[in-house]
Order: sequence, then structure tokens, then C-alpha cells
Amino acid sequence: MPQQDTTPWTPDAMGRQEGRTVLVTGANSGLGLQVATEFARRGADVLLACRNAERGRAAVAELTAAVRDSGVEPTVEVIPLDVADLASVRRAAGDVLHRRSGIDVLVNNAGVMAPPFGRTVDGFETQVGTNHLGHFAFTGLLLPALLTGGGARVVSVASVAHKFGRLNRQNYQSERSYQKWLAYGQSKLSNLLFAFELQRRAAAVGAGIVSTAAHPGLSDTNLWKNTPLAPGRVGAPLGTALSRAVGQPPAQGAWPLLRAATDPAVVGGEYFGPGGRKEWRGFPVQVQANAAAYDTADAAWLWARSVEWTGVDFRELHA
Repeated sequence: MPQQDTTPWTPDAMGRQEGRTVLVTGANSGLGLQVATEFARRGADVLLACRNAERGRAAVAELTAAVRDSGVEPTVEVIPLDVADLASVRRAAGDVLHRRSGIDVLVNNAGVMAPPFGRTVDGFETQVGTNHLGHFAFTGLLLPALLTGGGARVVSVASVAHKFGRLNRQNYQSERSYQKWLAYGQSKLSNLLFAFELQRRAAAVGAGIVSTAAHPGLSDTNLWKNTPLAPGRVGAPLGTALSRAVGQPPAQGAWPLLRAATDPAVVGGEYFGPGGRKEWRGFPVQVQANAAAYDTADAAWLWARSVEWTGVDFRELHA
């Protein structure tokens, strides 16, 4: 079991980030914007990957105002990206490779939580298509930039919800039935299976990638505002009230992500989350995922299916 830290970690431990290029998906609000802001505040070159161009521009304005208050002129750009659309994923990856020769940190943060049943434009169940397959493809397409400098971090954002997730090979795309919370848990379990398998495959060929994972605990973000916990008009306010009552603000929810992305003591395959009760809130510490997240047979199955479904084969990691 991971040992709890005796000294609480905060973003003050990040140090300066000049000369580093950081790419954050879902960066127009919530955790993604908080992560991007902390990197920009410390001098990093930050790319905000956002589905909505208008919200992306608003995020740049918000980030710039926050960072300038601390006396820093940020370097920040928007990359149009819809992780639920593989054509958009390919365009965004090509855009990044054209703009930058290397990526030092990739934070795969964008996601959806427990929506009604739907499918992406590519025919995938919405949650696994958005939360897992889009990021799987994006990471694979960005491998040339991630491998340039050596030691690049890939942070997959998971959730405590992975603990009730099960990888159902017969119903992975909700071919037979759909239960939105079970599908969400499966998508978050998939994030962890991917993160740990990426680390195993990178290590096997000596690739300079450190693949980690993190979760924000229960954080008061738009995911809760947009996810009814009960039918009717009370459903969405109930989720918001719960996240505010027992959760933590997005700024602190981002801390485990930031630690996974920057702590020099981190090694590949580690997982970070809040250290408080049920991992809902608190200072970021190394945590243990459920046993299902370390199942190498499920990870291999999911990797093979993800290659098949997305057409992205991570050829740079082939032995």
C-alpha cells in the first residue's frame, strides 16, 4: 500500500516550469483550467485543448488575468479538440505536432459523466468513446512529440468511480444494456488500465515516457452541475449541493493531477488522489486503485480493442 506523506504537497512544490510544454485536454473550465493556470503561472508554454472555440478563448482570457495578477505574462494557445470525434482527434494531434516539436506533459482530463445513452460520431458508447478511446488515440498520435525529450509525463485523469467499474467484454460498448453509472465506472477503470499498460509498454522498449494517473476526489466542477443524481428538476441541484457540501473546490481538486505531472519523485504506474476519508478531499497523496485496474489480461484486451477501434497502434512502442 502507498504510504501517506508527512509533509502536505501543494502546487508551491512544482517549482518553475520555464521551457516546458504542457497540453491539457478539457481545459476550458474546471480541473483542466486549474491545471493549465498553475503551469502558466510558473512559466510553462501551455496548450489548451478545448471542444468549444468560444469557451476556449474565454478560458485564455480567464487564465491570462489570473496569471498576470502574479506578475507573469503567460504563453498560452488553444487547440480545437473534441475527444468524442476521432477525426477531430487526428486534426488536433496534427495541429500540435505542427506547432510544437515536443510535449513535456500531457494531461488527459476531458470527459463526461453519466449522460443518457448515446453514441459518438464514430459509433462508440458516449462515455467510453469520450473518456477513454479519444484520449487513447490522442496520446498515441502525439507519441512522436512525447518521445522527443525523454521523461515526458502522461497523466490520465480517473475517478473514485472506477471502484464500481467492471470491464465487461461482452457489453463494453453497451451493446446489450446501458446503465449510466456502471458505464461511467467502466470508462474510468479504462483510464487506469490504459495508464498502467502504457507504462508497462513504454518500459518494455525503454521509451522515455512516465505514465501516471490521478483523480480529483469529489470536486465541485461542471460535471456535477450537469449530472442529475435523481429524476426531475431536483436532480442537478442535488448533485451540485453534494459536491459543495462534502467535496473541494476545483483549485484543490487539481492538486493530485499537478503532483502526478510534476513531482520529481513520481515513477510510472503511480496513482494520486486526495488523502482524506474515502479519497473525497484532502492533500494529494499516492493512492491504490482497485485490483481490477492492475489486471494485465484486461489491460491487454482493452489495448488491442482500442487499437482496432481507433486505428492508432502506438507503433513507436513496438518491440
